[in-house]
Amino acid sequence: MEAAAMSVYTLGIWLVHPGRENDFVQAWRDLARKTQEDYPNTRAVLMHDHDVRNRFISTGPWESLEQIEQWRASTTFTQGVDAMREMLEHFESRTLDEAASIG
Repeated sequence: MEAAAMSVYTLGIWLVHPGRENDFVQAWRDLARKTQEDYPNTRAVLMHDHDVRNRFISTGPWESLEQIEQWRASTTFTQGVDAMREMLEHFESRTLDEAASIG
């Protein structure tokens, strides 16, 4: 029996200046829409931390590590993140390999 291919994911941890949360969500949506235009098979989710109200977590699966690298080098990504920089106290970007899954 052949093992199923594991996915690669991006993870963003965004700490937004208090009071800029709505602006950030709109800017993130803009980046996500433009990313989906460039990479139609992508999916992204933005989550809002219940305990730290100005922290957001974004994640999504990608087809390959090469696709992530191409996206992060693209003007879509660089211009999208640059548009958010003034709203951010901190931004952390990670690439993650799936280790296990259920369902």
